[in-house]
Amino acid sequence: MMLKSSAPESVAVTGVEQSSPNDSATGHVSPVVSAPALMRQSALTLAEQLADRFAGRIRDRLLAPGARLPSVRQCAVQQGLSPSTVVAAYDLLLAQGLVIAERNRGFFVRQRAGLPVAGASRASVPFAPSLALAQAGPPVNAAALIRGMFQPPGERPQPGMGAFPPEWMESSFMQAAVRRVTSGKSLNDVSLRYGEPMGDGHLRRVLAARLQDTGMPAESGQIITTVGATQALDIVSRTLLKPGDCVMVEEPGWAVEFARLDAQGMRILPVPRGPAGPDLAVMARYCQEHAPKLFVSVSVLHNPTGYCLSPASAHRVLQLAQNHDFYVVEDDTYGHIAPEHATRMSVLDGLQRTIYVSGFAKILAPNWRVGYLAAPEAWVERLLDTKLLTTLTTPSLLERALALCIEQGQLRRHAERIRQRLDAARSRSVKLAQGAGCRFVAEPAGLFGWVDTGVDTEALSQRLLDEGYLIAPGALFHAARAPSTLMRINFATTQEPAFWQAFSRLLPIVR
Repeated sequence: MMLKSSAPESVAVTGVEQSSPNDSATGHVSPVVSAPALMRQSALTLAEQLADRFAGRIRDRLLAPGARLPSVRQCAVQQGLSPSTVVAAYDLLLAQGLVIAERNRGFFVRQRAGLPVAGASRASVPFAPSLALAQAGPPVNAAALIRGMFQPPGERPQPGMGAFPPEWMESSFMQAAVRRVTSGKSLNDVSLRYGEPMGDGHLRRVLAARLQDTGMPAESGQIITTVGATQALDIVSRTLLKPGDCVMVEEPGWAVEFARLDAQGMRILPVPRGPAGPDLAVMARYCQEHAPKLFVSVSVLHNPTGYCLSPASAHRVLQLAQNHDFYVVEDDTYGHIAPEHATRMSVLDGLQRTIYVSGFAKILAPNWRVGYLAAPEAWVERLLDTKLLTTLTTPSLLERALALCIEQGQLRRHAERIRQRLDAARSRSVKLAQGAGCRFVAEPAGLFGWVDTGVDTEALSQRLLDEGYLIAPGALFHAARAPSTLMRINFATTQEPAFWQAFSRLLPIVR
């Protein structure tokens, strides 16, 4: 029997996990969040309170199957409890069937009936020894990651955010555009029937003209609108690939893309990304040994490094695609804030072996969920079939409103204001980061900075979450997670000293 303490004290919770963009069932301890303190003056023992906290996270699926709980010693130190109290809490979770204990490894969230353990699928292809690469661990769990992305935001700016703060995107022209497309009988015309399968014709014509201005020979008949750029990427992989196919993806890269491809049964081939572009030697070896079907790339303002593709690298990638019969998916999510005349493979290739993907969530209206793809004519019908099988059509009302925002130049002016504001924020953030001892491993550009902290950033993320700050540790941006001293920062949300003061205070503790 566990004894209840009557001391009028409270214990701060610093070891209870919650899903965030850092979560995965990888065997690494998940980040933590601040929570109401465990109360010694309570009807429940401290062990019971701690067990309840973990149980709630598990039942709410904020801790994925396979996720590891903090070690007994770590949890005890973090929470100011005795190891015996933590053991008692973990025993309660074992009794409830929520966790399992593995000798010499620790406590793990129990697998739920009928659900595969996250990351236990075919994930990454074992790397060839000649490439001197090794798989470090299972991939990011897509569901846990995405659930974490939509947790309610805290009051403080979040350094790990992947988007601009909402106040940066506020405007009046969006509301005016919506009012215009819903005035009179227009609302009924748009709302009471399904939209065009390819997407609103007016928007597709406007997008085609916009792409042609960049040098891309895209006609409206080659453009399909989607529910955000994420669905565009999903449509492409579902159309061009089948389970077991090999896909080259830049690394570091977007965690959701790794997780999404893994969930579809694809074999992921990580390609190191450098300042000029992907590692061409690695790509060539993959082509010889694995016959990949697809290469997913962010040419402009790569996430998380901010790199932009060089023309020479772009030409070589396109040569490999032609010689080895694979297609290139070019994700231009951050193109709205890109430098003028940035190199895009879709422009150089003329949409022959490239499929161009973009959207407007990052720059204009995340909840409108308007994205699109531009593809070779030979693939348009098959891509459209996949769209119809997944969502039928897309919301014409918001597509028409967006067309007005583009056509009247409002989006262009809005993007220019964002770029100017970002330039100023980047300058401030870089100085603060360097003052806190961080080293930029990539030249600061675009929305994100890729910095070396000198400590394990997953461990650091736990401490910073207790302070109310969400960061994006480097392990998040790799197909197979491993400890990393890198982290991605959002220049728009790291320009205030308060975060860096907390960072500097916690750095020695983590070290």
